[in-house]
Amino acid sequence: MNVNLEKKYKNTIVKELFKEQRFQSIMQVPVVKKIVVNMGAGDATQNSKVIEDITNELALITGLRPVVTKAKDSIASFKLREGMPIGAKVTLRGKKMYQFLDKLINIALPRVRDFRGLNKDAFDGRGNYTLGIKEQIIFPEIDYDKVKRVRGMDITIVTSATNDADARALLRKMGMPFKK
Repeated sequence: MNVNLEKKYKNTIVKELFKEQRFQSIMQVPVVKKIVVNMGAGDATQNSKVIEDITNELALITGLRPVVTKAKDSIASFKLREGMPIGAKVTLRGKKMYQFLDKLINIALPRVRDFRGLNKDAFDGRGNYTLGIKEQIIFPEIDYDKVKRVRGMDITIVTSATNDADARALLRKMGMPFKK
């Protein structure tokens, strides 16, 4: 985390993308708008302490207090009622977003076991990228001894790009390790 990712974006990445992607205006160059980190807990229906653990872990990882997500519908087979807490999410913007993205790229992803790169096809068609992480313990803030259960999380990177190619180019320039 030597070079601030936000400064790198403003000083070099914008200029490089402007030349490479043939935009008419510098304002057309895509930018990362927000990052949403979501952790679900299916076992929260039986144990209410799980939500507290998830929110504490997300707060450690992101530096912001998470919002508890609640079930929209009742599903009898899952013993789930409408309005029950089933997870937590954090939306990152601004400096915290760039700090988290820098930490994700340079510290957390290299700690994943058997990591061979991210799937380059996980874009949604509108320039947003979603990746799933199987273990929250890849983040340095999480103390492995205090973790009661290893949980996964979804990380969605929302960009202003209108298509996947522009978003892929932006994230690749930022250092996202895609598979070849």
